[in-house]
Amino acid sequence: MDSDDENMEEIVEGPLDEDDQPHGFCTVTYSSSDRFEGMFVHGEKNGRGKFFFFDGSTLEGFYVDDALQGQGVYTYEDGGALHGTYVDGELNGPAQEYDADGRLVFKGQYKDNNRCGVCWVYYPDRGCVVGEVNEDGEMTGSNIAYVYPDGRTALYGSFVDGELIEARLATLSSVENGRPHFDVVPDSPVYSYDKSTSSCIAAHGLLPDPYETERVYVADSLISGAGEGLFAKIDTEPNTVMAFYNGVRITHSEVDSRDWSLNGNTISLDEDTVIDVPEPFNNIEKYCASLGHKANHSFTPNCTYEPFLHPRFGPIKCVRTLREVQRDEELTVAYGYDHTPSGKSGPEAPNWYKQELQAFQAVQTPPSQ
Repeated sequence: MDSDDENMEEIVEGPLDEDDQPHGFCTVTYSSSDRFEGMFVHGEKNGRGKFFFFDGSTLEGFYVDDALQGQGVYTYEDGGALHGTYVDGELNGPAQEYDADGRLVFKGQYKDNNRCGVCWVYYPDRGCVVGEVNEDGEMTGSNIAYVYPDGRTALYGSFVDGELIEARLATLSSVENGRPHFDVVPDSPVYSYDKSTSSCIAAHGLLPDPYETERVYVADSLISGAGEGLFAKIDTEPNTVMAFYNGVRITHSEVDSRDWSLNGNTISLDEDTVIDVPEPFNNIEKYCASLGHKANHSFTPNCTYEPFLHPRFGPIKCVRTLREVQRDEELTVAYGYDHTPSGKSGPEAPNWYKQELQAFQAVQTPPSQ
């Protein structure tokens, strides 16, 4: 992101002064294959200009005496962008960073190209980590917080490079000049990083998630034969995270090789990992740290599964609303079983799913004339 370029110039296209230096609007291509297009005054960049780097990234802004000054935009090769303040070619001052989809991923300060002061790092699921970074620009210290997607519920305490070490429940009460203020809940339990393994679902399986607790509860499902279900505690807007789906982490081959009756609470996390909530942890008296596995299937769901980076559980899935949900309404998701004849495009459907699908399609299909 530094605008300085010490490479030898290879090609200059544009007007030259009496000393054969670029003078006016020119395009200069360097031996590194980097290219600069912009205004020159007697060989120095002066005015608006743009670097095109060999890796596909760019840097655009206003140059004074060969150095980028003021507002500049560095665009990554993937389309993400950092909007920052430059002093003598280096980032110094406020900056905001966006991903390729235009979502804010960073807000804070830079000094000499390094993050400094209070910074906010946002995840795609809209949770974030905020606090004063250390001298290396890392979110490390004892006054760091993870803020849930509601922008209010937080875990405040010690983090190392953005990873939760030990924190207590808190409320983000206000933000003044980019600096957050938290009210720590008295006598809050201590939360720590507790990523599951193939054999351990959680070190503290009976410690509920504070954000989830405010939004859902478990009760007998309204769906015939479904057992327990997941219900909304509050009226909720579309695109709201309601619950989390944590569990032991096993492989797809393990799921495929065992009896189907053991796969009732499995969900694919990625190409390598399946999250599973096995017996006896499907009983909330044995495990209630997350409740997303209690959501039942529907062909007309009001929620969906999405990836979520949880401060305590690490990479998992969450249950997010697709539409407005009313208090005490049951939350449902589409399980996404494969019901094609080949059975190869997704997890193979169990018999109950096939029966429900047949009944659903019968209702959807108009009678023949």
